[in-house]
Amino acid sequence: MAKVAFIGLGVMGFPMAGHLVTKGGHEVTVYNRTAAKAQAWAEKFGGRAAPTPAEAAAGQDFVMACVGNDDDLRAVTTGADGAFGAMSRGAIFVDHTTASAEVARELDAAASKAGFHFIDAPVSGGQAGAENGVLTVMCGGRPEDFAKAEPVIGAYARMCKLLGPAGSGQLTKMVNQICIAGLVEGLSEGIHFAKKAGLDVNAVIDTISKGAAQSWQMENRHKTMNDGKYDFGFAVEWMRKDLSICLAEARRNGASLPVTALVDTFYAEVEKMGGRRWDTSSLLARLER
Repeated sequence: MAKVAFIGLGVMGFPMAGHLVTKGGHEVTVYNRTAAKAQAWAEKFGGRAAPTPAEAAAGQDFVMACVGNDDDLRAVTTGADGAFGAMSRGAIFVDHTTASAEVARELDAAASKAGFHFIDAPVSGGQAGAENGVLTVMCGGRPEDFAKAEPVIGAYARMCKLLGPAGSGQLTKMVNQICIAGLVEGLSEGIHFAKKAGLDVNAVIDTISKGAAQSWQMENRHKTMNDGKYDFGFAVEWMRKDLSICLAEARRNGASLPVTALVDTFYAEVEKMGGRRWDTSSLLARLER
């Protein structure tokens, strides 16, 4: 059992922190910007709610975070009443936010200077993966820190892997999002084409999903896409945030991402249709306007 803090109780963080108690058996303290949500979590799982990130982090072995973006992450770490000001020497901060590799390296340097450790550990698997405790976690950091953190992360992960030094987890998450963007657009165009051709979409997918075209998106989203249902899952506005990180990093490292850039403009069109909070599979809706 470890003493763990969890900062950020959104659709991902709330169940992830819960698994630390129910599956991991850890002593957990939580912080959330909306205090009522932290209190609701504490009442449900029997942990403790803290009024600031600093108070949540004080005396903990591990501090996990899952917030919105680079600025949110800086606010709860190095900002006023941030966790970094209260962390114990030798403790480990694990960041599950999807953020830039740049901020990961920045916080790793700040942590090292203060005498504790940092791992960037963005996740994939969505809300369902968080609720079921089967996330994929992509990590960047030092091997010795990862070895200590991996059993704790295992409370909500099916796959957890160290990919390299600080920032490597975020870079790997960018690869993940680049791949998903192209897959969802291809699936959307395939379903759109099948409809125009007068085919039974479900029968088509049942057939081709057993071959080389198979993907998680095909298996898990084709039925709702065919029914025009998008009010769930990973939101378009979140995907655009992630793709903006990918495209900014590509400008820095010289990678060419023409499909990713194009799909981002398609998501911008979906937002103009009122789909900011629709699932990312709503690219089909753009084709069926």
